[in-house]
Amino acid sequence: MPQDPMDFEWSYWIEWGRERILWLLAGHLLVSQMSRLLMEKYKPWCLMVYGMAACWLLLGIKGFAVILLHAAISFAVAQFQLSLLTWLCSLILLSTLRIPAVEETKRKWYDTENEYYLLLFTVSVRCLFCTSFSLEYCWHAPTQKSSHSFPWMLAYVFYYPTFHNGPLMNFDEFSKQMRRQEAFSVKTNLSILIVGIIRIFFWWCLAELMIHLMYIHALYSSALPLESASYWALGGLALAQVLFFYVKYLILYGVPGLLLQMDGLKPPALPCCVSLMHSFTKMWRSFDVGLHRFLVRYIYVPMGGSQSSLLGTLLSTALTFAFVSYWHGGQSYLWYWGALNWLGVIVENGTKRILSISLIQDLI
Repeated sequence: MPQDPMDFEWSYWIEWGRERILWLLAGHLLVSQMSRLLMEKYKPWCLMVYGMAACWLLLGIKGFAVILLHAAISFAVAQFQLSLLTWLCSLILLSTLRIPAVEETKRKWYDTENEYYLLLFTVSVRCLFCTSFSLEYCWHAPTQKSSHSFPWMLAYVFYYPTFHNGPLMNFDEFSKQMRRQEAFSVKTNLSILIVGIIRIFFWWCLAELMIHLMYIHALYSSALPLESASYWALGGLALAQVLFFYVKYLILYGVPGLLLQMDGLKPPALPCCVSLMHSFTKMWRSFDVGLHRFLVRYIYVPMGGSQSSLLGTLLSTALTFAFVSYWHGGQSYLWYWGALNWLGVIVENGTKRILSISLIQDLI
């Protein structure tokens, strides 16, 4: 039975995974386990070199040079230790991905659109990693700068399991866990690997069944069946789509998450099932946990967050969602999506504050 071809993200990553990425991840696993077994002290540098080699192999020397240049510029700007300047640099680097002349130049580097998109997705995710490192550099005392050197930035930026699509892991978490030297057990790691592979294979089978039998995305791509469907059918289609999105990210984040575990790191928690969520706030906290931690640590809290006035909370939340919309591409529908999510979070938090008033509680 033919599959539904309309979900670009699933088709794209499955194709790349089968062709090269899964093989490169297997190579990372081999290098990681050998370095943990033989030279734990040099594990970050072994993985850094492997990640740089994998980047060069997949994206070519020009793609590798772009990512290295972004890291070098971010590190140079971080030397001023000004958070605002670091953010300005990050936003400018991110904006270069949307300049038509730059896009056309990068397209000419590759034979296919898929190769260009791989560079685009990779650089977008690397921008967040460069931002995380640079802000941590700004916030740490001069005595701690040795743990925030340029080689450590490269080890973080070129860490291969999270290289193309995440999940996001903040630099402070990455560096602490990567420096920690633990007793290495081949038996324990092998059991983690086998159980992890079985789980991911189950999720992949479920996703393939959904993509071959349900045709959710094909239905959404045509107005005619949607116009003739009942409200119950439309609600079922919407639920089916978000459930497929959930299963898809169990796989897209589950594979690198398993490799993080094999490297002795603690990955961000996998997405929580959308059927268990009933609020915007919980959705943002527990679906993409790595992105949520990034947004809270580097945007929401520095802008005042929930500890500031009502206006300050509204502003910090608005800036958080504005960045998310811009990072995802900045198209008009993304701004609407960000605004609706912001409104949902504000209404929920406002309702909670009202219900916490003793007079209201007495009335209830």
